[in-house]
Amino acid sequence: MTDPATPPALRARLELVVEARRFAVQELGLPDGEAYRSYADLGRPYAVWTVVATPEFSVAPRRWCFPVAGCVAYRGYFEERRARAAARRLAARGDDVAVGGVATYSTLGHLPDPLFNTMTGWRDTRLVGTIFHELAHERLYVPGDSEFNEAFASVVERAGVRRWLRARGAADDLRRFEGELAREAEFAALLRAARDRLVTLYGSGLPPPQMAADKQREFGRLKFEYAQLDARRGGAMGYDAWFARTLNNAHLAAVATYHDCVPGLERELEAAGSLAAFYARAETLAGRPLAERHAAVCVDPEAGPAARSPLSPDQS
Repeated sequence: MTDPATPPALRARLELVVEARRFAVQELGLPDGEAYRSYADLGRPYAVWTVVATPEFSVAPRRWCFPVAGCVAYRGYFEERRARAAARRLAARGDDVAVGGVATYSTLGHLPDPLFNTMTGWRDTRLVGTIFHELAHERLYVPGDSEFNEAFASVVERAGVRRWLRARGAADDLRRFEGELAREAEFAALLRAARDRLVTLYGSGLPPPQMAADKQREFGRLKFEYAQLDARRGGAMGYDAWFARTLNNAHLAAVATYHDCVPGLERELEAAGSLAAFYARAETLAGRPLAERHAAVCVDPEAGPAARSPLSPDQS
């Protein structure tokens, strides 16, 4: 920030991150470690590329197990070509696959995670929220439970952004942020309904050729329903690019990892009354067996069987 050669726009982003980091520690009770004290230009558009895979007739993601992180619902690669090659291998054995670029990640406090160039072009609320999200992973992480971990970090992120905007007196930005969250909830509900229908289909016992045809009809229905929803919202939903590609089970699984446990953990935050009490409740949940934890917070009362699909590790 003190280097005169630093472009003013980048300096402003770095100053915002310093402010967000200070707010996270002082107001949100997040760890004051080594993350986001430095900046790194990776010279590429994404920090990593992730590969998500499911069997052809399942919405449950395959899992891969690693030291420290435990079992997670994706594989990550620092080079896109390697991610694409892994996706091709999985597809060749019959899996549905999805490859996506990811702008940042957390090493859970084990390494001094920098701010990447991949994040600096974001609007303020997304950049600040991501800082809160990744620091939340340092606050609490349960090896082998991607759904709980991402939902916990997302709930802290949302609560943190609301507090940050209120502290700045940014009422208009807060209204826009709440509108974004409402649209995100509609998007997640649309996908949850599609997953529920697919779970029913995949458990129907139909012959594979008929099941494959019905599967494609369900994805066509999902795109049609999104188009209707977007039209009702005046074209403001903002997920057109997501629906523009050929969709499969893996795309639904990738989104589910970030959304399935959010409603339950938001209820925990509301019941707790404060972030400190919420952290304590989340830590208690983290100590319970996975099945009990998911039954407690990862099943929306309005959700169907997809939220309760078994999730088993893949050791391949």
